[in-house]
Amino acid sequence: MMLEPFSPYRASEFQVKFSTSEWERQEAHALRRAVFCEEQKIFENDDRDVIDEHAIPIVALSMMGVAADRLVGTVRIHQEEPGLWWGSRLAVHEDFRKIGALGATLIRLAVSSANAMGCHTFLANVQVQNGLLFRRLHWDVIEEFEVYGKPHLRMKADLAWYPPCPTPETGLVALARKAA
Repeated sequence: MMLEPFSPYRASEFQVKFSTSEWERQEAHALRRAVFCEEQKIFENDDRDVIDEHAIPIVALSMMGVAADRLVGTVRIHQEEPGLWWGSRLAVHEDFRKIGALGATLIRLAVSSANAMGCHTFLANVQVQNGLLFRRLHWDVIEEFEVYGKPHLRMKADLAWYPPCPTPETGLVALARKAA
């Protein structure tokens, strides 16, 4: 009898929601450090800044049934002044970047939840290589500039494509597409 090896478990469903626990916040910061400090080398030791003191972290969790298996993505949002919201520090774990729904769903919840809280303008500074994703999600380029030595686009979301999400603590579901 020959036993065939089987593939390791891969989540096909992801919950994208406001961070509601300490482990989610810790894992979100660890993922940001891995992406922005270790991988991209934008920051030396840590990417945290004063915005983290009042920003709302949003997380993407891979699900094993009804339980979260691990944190695989994050973004943060904050209100700079009444009605003006920003998204920043979008990061997806490198093992999950081919699941295009993750980044898009993090962005969708970021804008839709801000929209539910009175947002009239939602902006983000986006690395140039991610500009196409944002354009596909109905964002417009306002200007091009350089920050941290890397080319960026200041982009603005078209709020008409982001209906208010009144339940960001439970959030949205992102599904992985089956490989053909």
